[in-house]
Amino acid sequence: MGDFVIRMLVVVAAVCLPPAAPAFAAPDDDGPRKLFTFRDERITESSGLAVSPTHENVYYTHNDSAAAPTFYAVDGQGRTRATYQVRGAEARDWEAMAAGKDPATGRGVLWFADIGDNLDGAWPDISVYKVMEPRTLADATVPATRYRFRYEDGGRNAEGLMVHPKTGRLYIVSKEFAGSVYQAPKKLRTDRVNVLRKIAGAPIMATDAAYAPDGSSYVVRTYFSATIFNPEGETISRVTMPELKQAESIAYTPDGRYLLTGSEGVDSPVYRVPVPDAARPSPTPSPSRAEEPDTGDAGESDDPATAARAAESAGTGLTLGNVLIWLAAAAAAIGVITFLARRTR
Repeated sequence: MGDFVIRMLVVVAAVCLPPAAPAFAAPDDDGPRKLFTFRDERITESSGLAVSPTHENVYYTHNDSAAAPTFYAVDGQGRTRATYQVRGAEARDWEAMAAGKDPATGRGVLWFADIGDNLDGAWPDISVYKVMEPRTLADATVPATRYRFRYEDGGRNAEGLMVHPKTGRLYIVSKEFAGSVYQAPKKLRTDRVNVLRKIAGAPIMATDAAYAPDGSSYVVRTYFSATIFNPEGETISRVTMPELKQAESIAYTPDGRYLLTGSEGVDSPVYRVPVPDAARPSPTPSPSRAEEPDTGDAGESDDPATAARAAESAGTGLTLGNVLIWLAAAAAAIGVITFLARRTR
């Protein structure tokens, strides 16, 4: 019933809310198409998706909550090439993953985000695990480095993780009616909890996020669509997504020309969706907030006025009108749910 309530709230809110920006059409000769279907019967709740940084035509995924700390390497036909167990990790509620390269060595790096919190603050902290990408595609157990985090403004549910391709800095996107993008410290610590600081707003009920390969933009996925932002959090384009059972994941192809999106469920598909021309990565990306000097680490405090101005300038935060619309949408959804519940007693 809880999942049904969420879906009803999202549907009504999506209908009531005006679009954040016009959607730009994809190239006429290239629309969304199914890339592959996960064939492995163990992949039942694909919640994270990433393209291998070093293995050609290899994709990684993992299951959602109530699963072991396991991830899968899959080829372009959806066949599992290798299964990896992550040593030193828990899988309380893995909701996202990201991939990149170590700038010093060029070796692939995988990140797994144990950030799901359906009670919106039940956990005192959340975890992200760093795993060096296996050099060979063969079943193995791989070690992980654990980084713990807490939000500067209190606990919340989240399903989006992205890593800046130039700096390696982590970002988490919360899954809320008034979602936010949170920035991790430039230098992560394993000996204490790292503080996540809000830097921008995010679309309603975000289920995943990813940086473009050149760092010039990032995309946030919701149940119904995706939105591409510039590094300052301003909307560039909306992207129409294929209809999926429960849209959970998004990633860029290495050339930045396409988005890959997946869903939970047995035999779930992965689709390739063209990035609109207006949002395709440029050869010379503009400087981003992620590349600015670090404004603080865990235990340090930012100027609240500065943080407020930054959130406001992002252009995707809450306004009074948003609040009123979302409250009305929630009330309408609750009314529908109550009516249906009475009819089905």
